Parts: sequence; structure tokens; C-alpha cells
Amino acid sequence: MPTIGAVHTLAALLASGEVAGKRVFIRADLNVPRDAAGDITDDTRIRASVPAIEACLQAGAAVMVTSHLGRPVEGEPDPRHSLAPVGRRLSALLGREVPLLAGWVNGGFDVPPGHVVLLENCRENKGEKSNSDELARKMARLCDIYINDAFGTAHRAEATTHGIAKYAPVACAGPLLTAEIEALGRALGQPARPLVAIVAGSKVSTKLSILKSLAAKVDQLVVGGGIANTFMLAAGLKIGGSLAESGLVAQARAIIEMMAARGAAVTIPVDVVCAKAFGATAAATVKRADDVTDDDMILDLGPDTAALLAGQLMAAGTIVWNGPVGVFEFDQFGNGTRVLAQAIAASKAFSIAGGGDTLAAIAKYGIAEQVGYISTGGGAFLEFLEGRKLPAFDVLEQRAAA
Repeated sequence: MPTIGAVHTLAALLASGEVAGKRVFIRADLNVPRDAAGDITDDTRIRASVPAIEACLQAGAAVMVTSHLGRPVEGEPDPRHSLAPVGRRLSALLGREVPLLAGWVNGGFDVPPGHVVLLENCRENKGEKSNSDELARKMARLCDIYINDAFGTAHRAEATTHGIAKYAPVACAGPLLTAEIEALGRALGQPARPLVAIVAGSKVSTKLSILKSLAAKVDQLVVGGGIANTFMLAAGLKIGGSLAESGLVAQARAIIEMMAARGAAVTIPVDVVCAKAFGATAAATVKRADDVTDDDMILDLGPDTAALLAGQLMAAGTIVWNGPVGVFEFDQFGNGTRVLAQAIAASKAFSIAGGGDTLAAIAKYGIAEQVGYISTGGGAFLEFLEGRKLPAFDVLEQRAAA
């Protein structure tokens, strides 16, 4: 399990006075959602990037910040993927102008100490996604200190997340990356027990490796959505026309048996909320888990199951949450997710939550202030749960050990 003590951190550099007057290159995660007009609809990631930038500015550094945004074609600048709206929002948050620079890879620009510039979408540079060594070396020559503060891209080995860290004179983790690794390490490295994990989603296949990894660590595994339906099949229950993966029933059964063998458990629903069709106006019916008929679709956990799980969460020492347990977008199928969210908020356990749908549920039920740590990463959060090495963090560990 990675520990933040294994890498250099911006906090340590600031404490030693090593940032003043230096050229600092910050890889942030400013990949924010936008509407059809290109306007930012949620600036959470931009706000999360501000502490590192402000700290470097206050220390007297010349600051360069870059990020990806969307999926531009490398070598083909596209106004639809420009960081211009991000720059305007960052300017407002910092209370100062943040100029946007295009064509920055080969240098030729000057940033005075105490000033900041935003470097245009890094994925427009040829070789970014392939982690080009040539591109990485060029970018490393632009700075004295490289800071990775983009946990959301830590699972990708790209030129701005991995390659540049090999060649910059100094490479370190920013406060956001530091906080993410510390929170995840606390949740999975040496957790307070019982450790309860909630893993939900439409398909077991997309989270099979996560389920297997957690099954070896957690005391209670809570499954929801289509994943729960597959586990219900594995437990010998009928699910009617519900979303499930019959080809992975054996895998689900193996996880149930593996956990049972070490005294842990997967909670199988005792009741469910069904409908005859999927939609915002579909009528919801609560049924016992063994009363589901062939024309039923299971769209949420039942109230008895939700209450049972809420009790487990209230007694937990650590909670890891990834995914709503029902179709919470429709209120008649949102009770399970609401009850679990409120239990997490009320629990004394350390809780960590991640994943886009999870964050949407947290926002809907207004519990953000009661969750111990909300991860800004999607794919990186999931890969950490799987026990995989995150390339962007791995290279910082290598630099620290050199």
C-alpha cells in the first residue's frame, strides 16, 4: 500500500524554503464538466487545485499550470477543448489574471516570480498520451520543480503525469495528491475495523478485480445495482428481467465463499424494490427477495435491506463507498442510496467516497460535510481500490528513492 512518506511533497519543499524564485510546473486536474455551450457546470476540480497554486505564489515561485480537458486530437488545437474557460474561473478564484499560453512546449515565454500562467491543454501536444520521452524532456527543461497535484490522472502514464517527473530537477506530490493517497492509505492500509466497502454499479465485469481485491480485505462487502443482481443469482435467488451478468455468477459465488471462509460476508438483499418497466414514472413495489417474478426489474434495495446495511455502517470503523445502490436519479428507487448515505453521514467511521455517480448521490442527499474524504479521482480511485500501482505516484516514489 503506497504511503505518502515515500515521496517528496510540496509541503516539505515549502517548509525548507526551496520554492522561492523557482520555476514551478504544476500538473493539475482541471478536466471539468461543461454544458453544450462550453460553460463549466461544476468547478470542484478547479477549486481543489487552488491551494497548491496559491502556496507556490505566496512562496515567490514562477508558476506554470497545465491540465487536460476533454479528448482533443494530439497536434490539432481545438477551441472546443481550450482551457480558456478554466483560465477565467481560475482567475476569479485566485483574484488575479491568469494568462493562457498556447504553443508552450518549446519555451520562449517568461513567467516572473510571484506570477502564474495557464499552459493550454496538455493533450494537444504530440506524444502526451504515449508518454513520449522527447516531450517529457522538453517540458522538464521549463521548470526547476515539477508538482503532480492531479490524482484524477494518477493511473495514467502520460508525459505530464509520468515522463516529466523522471527528468525535472525536483519532482514532488502536491497537497491534493498527498491528501488522496493519505486518505486511501488510511482506509485500506491500516483501517479501523470493521471495514465496510460499498461497491455498486451496473456490471460485475467492470468491477470484478475491485471486488476480488476488497473481498480479501473487508469485513463486510455491500453490493448494489446490477452487481447486486448478479450476486443474488449466485445466492440462488430469482431476479426476473433485472440487469445482471449470468456469465459471472460463478465468480460472484467464489467471492461469497472466499469471504465466508475468513468470517466476512457479502450482504445479499432480503428485500428489493421492483418495477415492471424502467423510467421516471415507473411504479415501485417492495418485494421479498425470494418473491421476485419473471416480469420484475429490481431497481433498488428494499427498506429492510437498507436498514440492515445502515446498522452495519453505523457500527463500522472504516467505510469505502463507490456507487449508488439503486437508480437514485428516480426518487421512487432512491431510498436505498439515501438511507446508506445518511448512515455514512451519521457514522463515526472514517469514510472515503469516490466515483462520479457517488459524488452525485452525495450532492443530492447533502452529506458532503459528513464524509471523511471525497476523492476527486474516478479511474485512479478505482485502480487504487484494486490494489494496482498508480504510475504517476510510482515515479515520484522512484525519484524519492534515487
